[in-house]
Amino acid sequence: MVVLTGSGDRAFVAGADIQYMSRLGVLAAREWGELGHACARLLESMPKPTIAAVNGFALGGGCELALACDLRYASSTAKLGQPEINLGIIPGWGGTQRLARICGIGLAKELILTGRTVGADEALRRGLVNAVFEPGELLGKTLETARLLASRSPLALAYAKEAVNLALQGAQEANLTQEATFFALLFSSGDAKEGMAAFLEKRDARFTGC
Repeated sequence: MVVLTGSGDRAFVAGADIQYMSRLGVLAAREWGELGHACARLLESMPKPTIAAVNGFALGGGCELALACDLRYASSTAKLGQPEINLGIIPGWGGTQRLARICGIGLAKELILTGRTVGADEALRRGLVNAVFEPGELLGKTLETARLLASRSPLALAYAKEAVNLALQGAQEANLTQEATFFALLFSSGDAKEGMAAFLEKRDARFTGC
């Protein structure tokens, strides 16, 4: 499992260094954007589940990195948003796409076009985060989920993540066919045999990832 969080309790990622960004030309800005896209794609596509523990401000690129994670848990003091419009630019690390897919195009346009930030309660209500905890509980609750996921089959987790990622792209029929393929392939794994045997024998499964 991968848990992504900020140091301390003030910020998850407060956003980019504006002084640095102000000096970028077109080519350098493109490279900066591509770096962010690569980081977000890694979080989104790696076989292991990724969890963002949003412990404060998650603005701009910080919000975009959280959006790329599979699960997002927030501190009650968290603030999330895409304020790039205030600088005369737009989100450049995937925010225009992932925010719309996760929360709907209406909220995505509102936050991106106005630059408004949302607090933890609204983020939960709008589906931007999965749960909200008090600051002192956030990391512990996040690690509880990480330990739960670590007890599952690594193969099943990887296939499940890949299948769900397909849900918002391409044709549904092709995605259903891919789901059926993943489902069938898992029956050749030792993890599937172990999981079913453990269920029938009323014991905890011991998955090995093979």
